[in-house]
Amino acid sequence: MPILVARPGSSGELLCQSIRDSGGIALHFPFVEIKTNTKNTNWLNSLKKADIIIAVSQYAVSGIQELFGNEKASWPKGCIYLGVGQKTAHELSKASQQNVHYPEISDSEHLLQLPELHQVKGKNIIILRGNGGRELIEQTLTSRGARVNYEEVYVRTKLPISFQSDIKQWQDSHIDTLIVTSGEQLEHLVSSVVLAHETPWLFKQTLIVPSERILQQAKDYGFLHITNAKGASNTQLLAALQRLRIGLKHDQ
Repeated sequence: MPILVARPGSSGELLCQSIRDSGGIALHFPFVEIKTNTKNTNWLNSLKKADIIIAVSQYAVSGIQELFGNEKASWPKGCIYLGVGQKTAHELSKASQQNVHYPEISDSEHLLQLPELHQVKGKNIIILRGNGGRELIEQTLTSRGARVNYEEVYVRTKLPISFQSDIKQWQDSHIDTLIVTSGEQLEHLVSSVVLAHETPWLFKQTLIVPSERILQQAKDYGFLHITNAKGASNTQLLAALQRLRIGLKHDQ
């Protein structure tokens, strides 16, 4: 049966290709579009003052890279770098040429357990993110005495999901598994399907999510079959899918 991949951009396309290479059928349908926030004019000043820089996703890294553009500036060298997950940390390290720390489980809760964030009183911490999200990180670090600021370096825009052109096509294609990589994507999907009065179909789907937080969100909505990939990288998502599907080839 086909698998619907909601991850946006080239990362979603690569995940679909990996599924096909493993013997599956994948349909790429991003629920959101992500673009660099070119209206942000304060990001460079914030980076210069940072003691700790946290990137919440690979889009935060690519967004900053695009904003650098023709600026005669580079990533600061005298601060601590953190990524919410391994993929984000890898991209941040490649871009900044600095060592980047990350938790074994890719979520805010485990990021906050890293020793680099234990003694942060008086520190200037910059969180690179999109338009909204990751409030737990800011709230917790503020409670620990840090001075925390967001830099919204990319913008997520919800893409329309219609019954006739989208949901009906998924049903006709016998989609039985959904891969969703953020709580915002999941909320947008559910609200769109509710409007189409197709929730019984939706909640019977197998859902793969990247974290315990989104798994609980899915449970609250009413999904019956949910798998936590325990990370948002394509490798972790594909591994979770392979554990569920005997028909998919595993890496040798």
